[in-house]
Amino acid sequence: MAFSIDDTAIAPWKYWAQVSPFSIALETNNESLSWQQLTAHIDRYAHDLQQQGVKSGDLLTLVGKNQAETLLFYLAAQQLGSITALTMPQPLEALQGKLNTLYKPNQSRFVWLADGMESAYSEPQLAQLDVTLLSIPVVANTEAIASTEVYEHDALASIVFTSGSTGSPKAVAHSHRQHLASAQGLLGEFQFNQQDTWLLSLPLYHVSGLAIVYRWLFAGATLKVGTGNLAEDIVGVSHASLVATQLKRLLDEQVTLSLTHVLLGGSHVAHELALRATSQGIETWLGYGMTEAASTVTAKQIDRVSNAGHLLPNRDIKLLNERIYIGGQTLASGYFQQGSLTKLVDENGWFDSKDLGVWQGNELKIIGRADNQFISGGENVHCEEIEEVLNQIESISQSIVVPIEDVAFGHRPVAVIQTESLLSKAQYEQHLQTKLEKFKWPVAYHLMPQSLLGGGIKVSRKAVKDWLFSILN
Repeated sequence: MAFSIDDTAIAPWKYWAQVSPFSIALETNNESLSWQQLTAHIDRYAHDLQQQGVKSGDLLTLVGKNQAETLLFYLAAQQLGSITALTMPQPLEALQGKLNTLYKPNQSRFVWLADGMESAYSEPQLAQLDVTLLSIPVVANTEAIASTEVYEHDALASIVFTSGSTGSPKAVAHSHRQHLASAQGLLGEFQFNQQDTWLLSLPLYHVSGLAIVYRWLFAGATLKVGTGNLAEDIVGVSHASLVATQLKRLLDEQVTLSLTHVLLGGSHVAHELALRATSQGIETWLGYGMTEAASTVTAKQIDRVSNAGHLLPNRDIKLLNERIYIGGQTLASGYFQQGSLTKLVDENGWFDSKDLGVWQGNELKIIGRADNQFISGGENVHCEEIEEVLNQIESISQSIVVPIEDVAFGHRPVAVIQTESLLSKAQYEQHLQTKLEKFKWPVAYHLMPQSLLGGGIKVSRKAVKDWLFSILN
């Protein structure tokens, strides 16, 4: 029996606890929980949150990297009818800015700092945040504990910040129904069943990580929360969301894999890598998506045609002068600002992605960001076009191209590259000469600093620009 978002609004974990109570729902390094046991844990977390003053409509902020406790806090908050904001580990000033975006001046600020995060701030700094720090309940006693249950599919569920690649990050608010519609559309084609296990390999504070949770809840399968050591975490897993370099490393190091499906994001994916994976029984898919659309919008099984795939169910796309507009059931409710929502769609329900693309048959090819286009010597240049070619070089994990002012040309491209060691400019140009016009060749190459490499698929383009300008000026 399948879960349906059209049924009576029962929380997905409650549904699976009823229809498949003894199936394994959650795996960690320490334990495996059935749906029945997981629901008991969530009940205890919800009860404990109530004891700490959290009620329906309140806002919780979860700060830090993935832990099983992060997931339990998230689901318990939904059960109580609370909204959960998720954000990465960050310096005090950045966290304070996000809290000011989320909360009204006199509103209770309920915050949980994941393992190790509390020690990152001094006592005066924590006092400056003016928050109620949440504590983890004792869950050794699995006896049922009653808590308020006001879950609704259409209630606001999550707030995730955009990467802020151009300007300040925005707080994007989705309902459960929007997340579940995203999961339903992808899983109509990307096979994931109750017998499968998906590794939570991406941070929950990115929509791509949160999307894994909703696919798990929709399918009633198993979710594995590991330690962050991919070679160990991947053991026994059938599904994973990875970047191409992670999959390549697993294959190169001949890690024993039970993978059947991989959803790849990030940079260019070589067809040869997909063929290697296929020879080991692994289906490789890639897609195009964004925070405002609850992750994946288009997807395809990787073949020799390099594009972003076809439109998934529950989404819509239209192109106007190559600009991509997105519609459908997965679009966020709005941008969240101190309890209010700012509309993100136009009067006809379309969201301006600010991405540029063209159709290749029924598949979408992404050209680049409208705001990542610049003029060099009178010619239009797309940063992503150069990056796509650079990313085909085996030693490059990913690249960011930044336009730098130039007296003669107006702007020239400079590449910041994630790689083990930089090659010479001439070596890079040897690769580019048959693939790009010369005016698109970067005039310089820089090694991407470790400080810019976060836990998600994308490196912040804005952070790369700021870093590059700081070393050049």
